[in-house]
Amino acid sequence: MKLYCLSGHPTLPCNVLKFKSTTIMLDCGLDTTSVLNFLPLPLVHSPRLSKLPGWVSKDGSINLEKRELMDLSTIDVILISNYHCMMALPYITEHSGFTGAVYATEPTLQIGRLLMEELVNHMERVPKAQTATCWKNKEIQRLLPGPLKDVAEVWAWKRCYTIQEVNSALSKVQLVGYSQKVELFGAVQVSPLSSGYSLGSSNWIIQSHYEKVSYMSGSSLLTTHPQPMDQSSLKNSDILILTGLTQMPTANPDGMLGEFCSNLAMTIRAGGNVLVPCYSSGVIYDLLECLYQFIDSANLGSTPFYFISPIANSSLEFSQIFAEWLCHNKQSKVYLPEPPFPHAELIQTNKLKHYPSIHGDFSSEFRQPCVVFTGHPSLRFGDVVHFMELWGRSSLNTIIFTEPDFSYLDALAPYQPLAMKCVYCPIDTRLNFHQVSKLLKEIQPLHVVCPEQYTQPPPAQSHRSDLMLELPAPPLPYRRCSVLSLPFRRRYERIHLLPELAKSLVPSEVKPGVSVATVSGMLQSKDNKHTLMSVPRPPPAAPTKKRKRVAEEPPELLAPKPLLSGAVPLDGFLATLHKHGVSEVKVEETADGHILHLQAEDALIQMEAHATHIVCDNNEPMRTTLRDLVLRFLQKL
Repeated sequence: MKLYCLSGHPTLPCNVLKFKSTTIMLDCGLDTTSVLNFLPLPLVHSPRLSKLPGWVSKDGSINLEKRELMDLSTIDVILISNYHCMMALPYITEHSGFTGAVYATEPTLQIGRLLMEELVNHMERVPKAQTATCWKNKEIQRLLPGPLKDVAEVWAWKRCYTIQEVNSALSKVQLVGYSQKVELFGAVQVSPLSSGYSLGSSNWIIQSHYEKVSYMSGSSLLTTHPQPMDQSSLKNSDILILTGLTQMPTANPDGMLGEFCSNLAMTIRAGGNVLVPCYSSGVIYDLLECLYQFIDSANLGSTPFYFISPIANSSLEFSQIFAEWLCHNKQSKVYLPEPPFPHAELIQTNKLKHYPSIHGDFSSEFRQPCVVFTGHPSLRFGDVVHFMELWGRSSLNTIIFTEPDFSYLDALAPYQPLAMKCVYCPIDTRLNFHQVSKLLKEIQPLHVVCPEQYTQPPPAQSHRSDLMLELPAPPLPYRRCSVLSLPFRRRYERIHLLPELAKSLVPSEVKPGVSVATVSGMLQSKDNKHTLMSVPRPPPAAPTKKRKRVAEEPPELLAPKPLLSGAVPLDGFLATLHKHGVSEVKVEETADGHILHLQAEDALIQMEAHATHIVCDNNEPMRTTLRDLVLRFLQKL
C-alpha cells in the first residue's frame, strides 16, 4: 500500500492512496495563496493601482501548483471531504484524462458548485486588455522581485477554469449519504462519516474484508451548525491518514467571535464602517448567528448588514434547506416550523440584505455606517477590492479578518499606506493538537500518517511542543511530492464457498474443538471477488472408450488425493513391520528423523517430521505394502 502526496498544504490536501487494486484520490484542494504574489483586480479602474511601478500581472490567474508525481488518468475514484477541498476538481477531471468516479455528499457538491461559480465570476467579470506569460520563463523569473523569483515550478501555474469546465467536472460527482457503503470494483468499500466541520463535511472509511484505512480531514468537535463528528466508526483502523487540523491552534474560536463582535460594535459607534472579507459559506453562518444575538444588546439594531456575492442568495438558502445535515438543535427547529439559522429573521426584518454585486440595487440602497461581508479573503479579487479602495483612507473604518487561510499582512500589502484599522480574528473550528491527541487515544489506530508540519513545532515557535502531534508511537510523516510506503501488508482474502461444495465437506477432528476438512474445487476470480466451486465432472463415456477417456481427462478433473496428517512413531512402526515379516531393519538417525534400511527386501524408508519417502526398486508390491503400513499411523483429510 502506497500514499502519493501531491500537495504539501496540510489543510488543502491532495493525496492518492493505492489500496489493493484501486487508486483513490483523497481530496483535490486548490491552494490559492499564490494569488498574494499578484496585484488586486479592481472592478473599476483604480488610478492608484495602475500607477504602481514594477511588474504588473494582467492575466488574472488563479494558480494551481502541482508536480506530475503520478499519471492522474490512472485514478479510479476521488473522495471529497468538504467543499473547500474540491476546488481543484475541474483541473483534474477535465485536463488529465481522468475517467473515474467522484463521491461527495449533497451539501458538499452544491456549496462547492457555488464557490466554483463565484470564483469564475470574480475572474471573468474583470476585463483583461492583455495577458502576460513571458515572466514565467526561468531567465526572466530570476530577475523578478521576491517572492516571485523564488517560486518553484511557476510554469505549472494554471489559469482559472471556465464555467463549462465546472459543470462538466461536477457532472461526474455521485452523491452519497453518511454511513452509506459504496463498493469500488469489488475490491474495497468506502463510506463517508460526519466530520462536524461544515455542512456535509466527511471523513472516509476505506476498507476491505480484513483491512481498514480511515481518512480524517477537516474535523471539528465543537458544537456549531453541522452534524457532530462520528468518532466511533474510526475505531480499529489499521491506518489513519490525518490532515486538515486547525491553522490557528492558539486562537480559541469562541474568544475570536467575542473580539469580532466587540471590534465591530466599537467601529460602528464611532461612525465607521466594517469590512469582513470572507468566504460565502461556512464561518459566515456562525458570524451572522453571533451578530443576531449581539445586535440588540449592543444597540446596533439600525445598522445595515450587507452580504455581497454572486452566490449570496443561494448560499443563504442552501443553509436553510439542508436540514438533515445540521446538528440536532437546528434540525428540531425545522419541524416547529422555524428556520434553523437566525439569518432568515435578519433578512425578513431588513437588518441583513444580500446582493450579487456592488452594481444595481446595492448602489441605490447603500447607506453608511454599515457592515459588509464579501469576498475574496485574499483581497486580490471580488467586491472586497472596491471597498478597500473606498474605505482604506479613513481611520474610522475597520477591516476584520476571520478566515485563517491567508496572511493578513500579505493580503494588505498592495493597499499600503492604509489608514483604516485592521483586526485579526481568525476563526478556525477544526481540531487542534490537544483535541486530536485525545481523540487518537480513544480510537487507537495502529498507524497514523500525517503531514510533516504536524510532527514539529512551528518555525516561529520552536519551543512550543504543545503545537505538534505527540503520540506514543511516532506518526509517519509525509511531505509534498513524496511517496510513502505504508506499514501494511495484506494477509488474507475472502473466498465464497458455493453451497453444493460446502455440503460435500467431511470435517475431521484433529484436536478437541478443532476440525478441518480438505477442499478441492475451481477458484473463480472476477471483479476482485473470489468464488470456490465444485470441480465439474466429465460426462459419462461410452464403455468402449472408457480407457481412452480416463487417459485424456484433464488433470483438474481427476479426483484429488487426500491429505495426510499426524506422525509415524518409530517404535510402533518397527513393531508393525515385524508383524508383517520384515525383521531385518537397520535404523540410522538423521538430523531430520530416521532412515530405515530393510536389508532382505532391499528397500529404504526415510522418515522425517513432515514427510515419509519409500524407495523400493522394481518391487511395486513391496512398495505398496510398506505404503499401507505407513498410512495406518496417519489420518486422512
